[in-house]
Amino acid sequence: MTARLPHVPPAAAARPKLLIVDDQPVNLQALYHAFSSDHQVFMATSGEQALALARDRQPDLVLLDVVMPGMDGHEVCRRLKADPATQDIPVIFVTAQDDPEDETRGLELGAVDFIAKPINPAIVRARARTHVTLKRQGDLLRQMVFVDGLTGVHNRRFLDEHLADELQRCVREGRDLALVLLDVDFFKRFNDRHGHQAGDDCLRQVAAAVKGAMRRPTDVVARYGGEEFACVVPDVDESGALALAFRISEAVRTLAIPHGDSGVGDHVSVSLGVARALPPAPGAAALPPSALIEAADRLLYRAKAAGRAQAAIGVAGAG
Repeated sequence: MTARLPHVPPAAAARPKLLIVDDQPVNLQALYHAFSSDHQVFMATSGEQALALARDRQPDLVLLDVVMPGMDGHEVCRRLKADPATQDIPVIFVTAQDDPEDETRGLELGAVDFIAKPINPAIVRARARTHVTLKRQGDLLRQMVFVDGLTGVHNRRFLDEHLADELQRCVREGRDLALVLLDVDFFKRFNDRHGHQAGDDCLRQVAAAVKGAMRRPTDVVARYGGEEFACVVPDVDESGALALAFRISEAVRTLAIPHGDSGVGDHVSVSLGVARALPPAPGAAALPPSALIEAADRLLYRAKAAGRAQAAIGVAGAG
């Protein structure tokens, strides 16, 4: 299907985030009061809830109780570190236990620190600040490897690795995944008329607009190559994927970059192909990344053939 692209309002920005995990309300309250003045605080009372919040909210730090009913803190930490989407989030155990073997086990699972209960607010804030700073430094180093030098969004190397990880998650968690490929309409004509420096500036602005249209930390944009960009969007249905395409198109249109040779309009626009990967049947293998990319590329071609400045959406493997 193809669809013209209406106006969609921009997304709101988020503050630095902290996830507190404890089954005792009094402990949650103490930590909340220690951090709520300058952190965006999320709270979980079970391991399952903690994993879901970490995946969806991408906190900068997790403060994790060890002893909880059901899934304990050690298992939560193990799962966080086994998940590519959460493995770089630092975990501090906040526990009343003082057994050295217990502390050793936590560190072996990937925790960065231990804080004893009852907490001292000044100490817990200082140690949390240290680990958030270290995480941000690590994030900067990773960006040097995985960020496109021209546009500042992720590069093709990151896209290939991330897409493979997300398709494996479709198998494990039974979630949908969408890949959006978008292309700046008649970009060669833009370069021919305005020069390559103006073309580079155009790509930087388009990349920033696309990134701004993402509403969740788990939504990822990368430069696919040349004037093409790709967005990997997990856990989204058809209407959500199409709404994202609408937001991207409107964000680029709002830039109002003149393009007199476009053939579509007076300003720079984009065409989009949106391919969805549905959860495979039990026991089935994950869809190969190449199959999802090829499906999105075919849909992008369909959007261009239908007149450009629009989106085409479909399901990978549906024919």
